[in-house]
Amino acid sequence: MSTAKASRIVVDPSALHAAPLTPPVSKSDAQRTLVLGHLTGSWPLPSVQAEADEDLPADVRVLRQGVEALRLPPDAVRDIDCADGGAPFRILATQAAVTPGAQARFTGTPRLGERPHGPLFTSLREALGPAGLTLTEGTPWPVELRAPRDTSNVSPVFRVPGAQSSQYASSLLLGCAALYLRERRPWRVEIDGPLTSAGYLELTLTWLSRFGFDVQRSPSSYTVAGYAAPPAVPTLPGDWSSLGYLLLVAWKTGGTVVRADTGSAHPDDAIVRLIEQVGLRAVPADAPFTLKVEGQLSGGLRASGEECPDLLPTLAALACVLPAPSTLTEVGILRVKESDRLEGIRTLVKAFGGNTELQGERLLIQPPRTPPSGFEMSSEGDHRLAMTAATLCVLSGTPLTLTGPECVEKSFPGFWRQLSRVGVRITDAG
Repeated sequence: MSTAKASRIVVDPSALHAAPLTPPVSKSDAQRTLVLGHLTGSWPLPSVQAEADEDLPADVRVLRQGVEALRLPPDAVRDIDCADGGAPFRILATQAAVTPGAQARFTGTPRLGERPHGPLFTSLREALGPAGLTLTEGTPWPVELRAPRDTSNVSPVFRVPGAQSSQYASSLLLGCAALYLRERRPWRVEIDGPLTSAGYLELTLTWLSRFGFDVQRSPSSYTVAGYAAPPAVPTLPGDWSSLGYLLLVAWKTGGTVVRADTGSAHPDDAIVRLIEQVGLRAVPADAPFTLKVEGQLSGGLRASGEECPDLLPTLAALACVLPAPSTLTEVGILRVKESDRLEGIRTLVKAFGGNTELQGERLLIQPPRTPPSGFEMSSEGDHRLAMTAATLCVLSGTPLTLTGPECVEKSFPGFWRQLSRVGVRITDAG
């Protein structure tokens, strides 16, 4: 990261002012809808087309380009660069595997190659290998895949472990939707053991239902068993992972956030409930899907990576300005994100003058008695760490020197523009 750009982020409390803050479309929702729109004939997807490219999260652009590659003629070799997108890679790998005769060559960043994908590959090989699937792995790139032309003679079931990531099961369920539409027979995903981040699988199930798929559930399996076209293509909500930062900034500045659909199935809408532990309350403003945050900080908070792993960095920033210690649980999942986010959180808390103590899957955060005069942080190329550090800067009024601010493009390209709207000054650190 030594050659990465650094920015100086300064908050003058007297210059902060209220403004409506706008998140991007939900990255997680958009990825699922792009695949389902492709499968059901709603391509290009209107609610994605309506967004300016520069405002779309990079992961959404990556997945859209991958789907466009899958739509090429059957004899085309598809070169798909997934950059550092874990969800796009896993989703596209399964879609390539169930596209008759498709040949795909996947590449990505070294960090994406280090992240765990083996359980998904094993599931694809076991289910589709007898039909002729070939999948070879580089070190770590490229990953090359050739899909079978006919899967009608294999057992219609994928088996995958629930540990590490729910993205495996989500990817396979979207594959089941493709196979059902082609074969008109039920396809099933069986999950072994407890499921990590179950809320994201629920999000996948919600979108399958919205697009007209009938999914039958049992305690450890999900079967795509029917399809009827819906009367209209659903629209995309705002991104609740991004709304987490904006809600805290809105509280500090007295402003509002828009595109905040509290009826969303996104697991990160838990932020509305979690901040109530520390004296804050998100309440409807005058316009539809618009919230403001009221209250005064008190006590400490507790949150679980099992429920909402992407919120934990955001909540760690809040923990640094609370009057009492906080506890994050089930934090091991943070180690296999775009960076080791568990260590990133600990680094951030230390840079801000606080302390952390890791006890197995529990991280205790002790805020500093007195905030520092300034702090420095490297994003490590991780969009969530960059936005978390900036959120702490706004909450505390403490100047921040941030290395690698551009990585926010992955999920929230307009993040720095939104902060500038409320009076935050962002300059080149030189």
